[in-house]
Amino acid sequence: MLYRKIGDYIEKYLQSGSNKVLIVDGARQIGKSYIIRYVGQKLFQNYIEVNMEADKLGDRIFAEAKTVNDFYLALSVVAGDRMKGKENTLVFIDEIQAYDHLLTLLKFLKEDNRFTYIASGSLLGVMLKTTSSIPLGSIEIKHMYPMDFEEFLIANGIGEFVMQTMRMHFEKRQSLPDALHAKILDLFKKYLIVGGLPDAVNTFVEQRNVMAIRKIQEDIHALYALDASKYEKEHARLKIQRIYNLIPSNLENRKKRIIAKSIEDKKGKRMTDYEDEFDYLISAGVALEVRAIRVPSYPLMENCGKNLLKLYLNDVGLLTGLFFKNNIQAILQDVRSINLGSVYETVVAQELRAHGFNLYYYDNKNNGEVDYLIDDADQLTVLPLEIKSGKDYAIHSALNKLLKIKEYNIHQGFVLSNEQKVYQENGITYLPIYDIMFFEPGTKVVGGL
Repeated sequence: MLYRKIGDYIEKYLQSGSNKVLIVDGARQIGKSYIIRYVGQKLFQNYIEVNMEADKLGDRIFAEAKTVNDFYLALSVVAGDRMKGKENTLVFIDEIQAYDHLLTLLKFLKEDNRFTYIASGSLLGVMLKTTSSIPLGSIEIKHMYPMDFEEFLIANGIGEFVMQTMRMHFEKRQSLPDALHAKILDLFKKYLIVGGLPDAVNTFVEQRNVMAIRKIQEDIHALYALDASKYEKEHARLKIQRIYNLIPSNLENRKKRIIAKSIEDKKGKRMTDYEDEFDYLISAGVALEVRAIRVPSYPLMENCGKNLLKLYLNDVGLLTGLFFKNNIQAILQDVRSINLGSVYETVVAQELRAHGFNLYYYDNKNNGEVDYLIDDADQLTVLPLEIKSGKDYAIHSALNKLLKIKEYNIHQGFVLSNEQKVYQENGITYLPIYDIMFFEPGTKVVGGL
């Protein structure tokens, strides 16, 4: 079984007696159903799982279940012998977005208090924006993402002692020993190939079969594009698919920004013309947004621009599959002629988002761009991060200029690269790229010692 951090959260929530129903939201194929099923079967004698997408395509038993009694009647058709009491019966409503009336019904099911409930949704972010009667006071939404690097390490046999050792070195700003650095960096590069989609990780752990991994990634990428066809506004479907398919090529551009003209190849188009389409991809969890910041002050969300936007794929393995197919040496051997900048930026976006950070980048016509800005709530300032995939990790003029602007009150910056040595110089801390897994909101670790 693949360890997922969210499993601990789900277990505590189900045991807490909360007066809300937990909904796990996220893109398809990231393991939502698997981890809920695992925890639910462990905690409850009577575990009931109903997939609403399957029901909608099949018998449609729940299609008209718009009252509590209607729901119980429909549930009894599939699980009547397991409908016991609240303490020993968990009802897992999978793919709840298939029937928007069920989202409203959750409030009344919880108030009736007959069973314990949990739900999941793949396009829930989209559904929440289009459903008028959302019982916000009765639900709690927990976002889930593909496996992060720490979960990938655990899947590959890296134990708790090694993880604690690495965290200690990060907190003390110390380099790892040569052998350990080589091992973790090697696994990091393999993570760039495999990504964090559970099927791909399982295949890597069990088979080490690159072609099989790439086939999984190819199918999931196609599925994400196909999901756009479910968007309710017909005229927007092709534009959503076009924007999604443009993400890899945009990342190869110097600026990496979305250009409105390139979406439909029409002059006069603005970013605001595509807000619904961007919103769909981001809400569906298949794209990660990084918003531009011109004035980097805390909190960043108050200063972000709406017209400058970068989009990254939600999983780095999808990107390397599109870029390199079965040629993994481009990543493993640091081929000088190949620029891995967009790959490294994608994995950092994936990692930061999975840890709860909103994503921003610094954009200034005079000073240049810095890859990422994150909030430092402990110091009430922001932290700039520059991501380097090559040997030029010490060259970062935009970051240098940013740190010299006193009015921004930025105390330090970070450069993450393949280099082993951890050191600080001119307000910049140089870290190995894998240390991104230790950046977490609301901790002094982020702000430094």
